[in-house]
Amino acid sequence: MKLATVKQLFIHPIKGLTPKNCQNFFLTSGYGIKGDRAFALMFLDSDNHTARPEIIPWMSKKHFAVQNDWPGLAALNCEFDSETGFLTVQRQGVELLKANTSLSEERDRISAFFTDYLNSLTPNKGARHPQKAPVQLVGNGKTTRYPDREIVHISIISQATLDDLGEKAGKILDIRRFRPNVVVDEIDAWSEFDLVGKQLRLGNAQITVTAKIGRCMNIEVDPETGDRDIPLLSVLKEKFGHAHTGVLATVDSDGDVAVGNILQVLSD
Repeated sequence: MKLATVKQLFIHPIKGLTPKNCQNFFLTSGYGIKGDRAFALMFLDSDNHTARPEIIPWMSKKHFAVQNDWPGLAALNCEFDSETGFLTVQRQGVELLKANTSLSEERDRISAFFTDYLNSLTPNKGARHPQKAPVQLVGNGKTTRYPDREIVHISIISQATLDDLGEKAGKILDIRRFRPNVVVDEIDAWSEFDLVGKQLRLGNAQITVTAKIGRCMNIEVDPETGDRDIPLLSVLKEKFGHAHTGVLATVDSDGDVAVGNILQVLSD
């Protein structure tokens, strides 16, 4: 049974930084999306500033610089070219950095840039890692993944849900606030919550929806300026009685997903 249509697809090459709008990507069972959260900016503990290996296993988000804690990261436009390995960082159209992630000395430049940039910011109250410390770029862009949860999920949200939330907030909401992988259309607002526990066909892949997504302060951050400008957590709690938008899903079987593909329910 047809449920919805894929409207937009996103990956986030570097955890906590700019998303990339895609026309298609490949889902891999037990892994998720190649290139999504493939790099991260890892804090070096204040008592040990020694650089660590470039490839590290999964760690919880408290070890990384993310927008929930450091909203000013959203003010940077960070573009990663997976073909060349180059990361380009701009702010208000001005190029601040261009470096090759495949070269150690260039990765050091990236790490130094973000260390200096974070030192210029003020973290959110309640940040998991509010201390200003050096950061190091980790990951290889190919096999590594640093999602929020050790069991890798993809995230799905309906456009109607965002439209309804935006109406209640009195603002048109930029989808990038919610950092989804898949945006679907032609489904009622909030009805994605009804999919928890169900198996679905997404493009040529099979997925299982596992949970609603509990939101953090990141959704209150303007993805262009890095300013906290809309109290969306308060709107969610006051108007809907919860702090959730979208759902998480595990990937059960490999397959391509493209804009325009159908989301189908396989079983209850």
